[in-house]
Amino acid sequence: MFDIDKWQEIFNTISKNKLRTFLTGFSVAWGIFMLIILLGSGNGLENGVQEEFKGDAVNSIWVNSGQTSKPYKGLKPGRRIQFTNQDYEAIKKVNYKEHISSRFTIWENTTISYNNDHATYDIFACHPDYGYLESLEVIKGRFLNDIDVDEFRKSVVIGEIVEKELFKGEQAINKYIKVAGIPFKVVGVFTDPGSERDMTRVYIPISTAQRIFNRGNKVNQISLTLGDATVAQSNITVDEIREDLAQRHKFDPEDLRAIFIWNALENYKKFLNLFAGIRLFIWVIGVGTLIAGVVGVSNIMVVVVKERKKEIGIRKSMGATPNSIIGMILRESILITAFAGYLGLVMGVGLLELVSPLFNESRNFFKNPEVDLMVALSATLILIAAGTIAGFIPARKAASIKPVIALRDE
Repeated sequence: MFDIDKWQEIFNTISKNKLRTFLTGFSVAWGIFMLIILLGSGNGLENGVQEEFKGDAVNSIWVNSGQTSKPYKGLKPGRRIQFTNQDYEAIKKVNYKEHISSRFTIWENTTISYNNDHATYDIFACHPDYGYLESLEVIKGRFLNDIDVDEFRKSVVIGEIVEKELFKGEQAINKYIKVAGIPFKVVGVFTDPGSERDMTRVYIPISTAQRIFNRGNKVNQISLTLGDATVAQSNITVDEIREDLAQRHKFDPEDLRAIFIWNALENYKKFLNLFAGIRLFIWVIGVGTLIAGVVGVSNIMVVVVKERKKEIGIRKSMGATPNSIIGMILRESILITAFAGYLGLVMGVGLLELVSPLFNESRNFFKNPEVDLMVALSATLILIAAGTIAGFIPARKAASIKPVIALRDE
């Protein structure tokens, strides 16, 4: 297999047919190159969408109030639906519920201050489970807890950016900041893998906010996670929530403008199914391109056998075995396929590495367009194996040539 004379003979044969060899190798290299680029692009698009889902729990349901658009039991359309603490308590009883929180935003005064430093940030009043819904990661201290809510504590959890801008390297935990002019004790600092903007938020107990900002028992949004519920089970929960709220607030359950329910799990599964289809499509296109390259190798080997028919006849008349003839043809096929396949692999991976930094900014729908190296190597090895098989057919035909017939060939 590693006889220098045999390989030198192969190189001499290839050098005599440079254009033909180049075109054959190009088709193989282009096939593996396109497969790598398609796989990397598909991964980049999927990574970008996955990044968007990092900001919220993928098994969550978000319920927002709206305005009725249909008359119902003598009530006119156009009524504003206002959620209350009682709605939150009622939804806590739905099937498949894991974590739940109600929420509203403070709009009256959004100034946060510490000593002489102050800035404007988003202020959210919520329950302790809201950290799970937003997939928050507490890096210092803790998040809000049930005691904060039950005892109406003036506790606050701040985003990492808020800590940097207000405290400038100083320890924030157990320090007091003023939220809308009212002192709150910092009990935790969080980061959010989904968005830097979310790290400019501060969270306070919803019960405390309702008292301080005169919200009574009103809330604007109710959200929950569903544990290991399936999409079908999540839709059952959505219907259950809609029916319960329709009964409590007296609106038509079919009135989709009265309340708005976002089923993140259903949409997440749709994206997964979509990308499964995209991956299948990419593989079909990529494999089809590879097959075209392999067919090119097979065709070139047929031509090689035809051109070297007389040479093969002389070899056989001098005692060359069929296996040696097959080996001669296969080595040329494997060399072209392996070299071109490796070149296409390097070019594809190199291009993806070159453009990858351009798409790594946060909130980008196309992120880290990379391909699994094992997948790339496996595809290349499969291509080489296919090239070997493609060369075997004309090689076997060459081995079956009778010397007398081959020597007559012009």
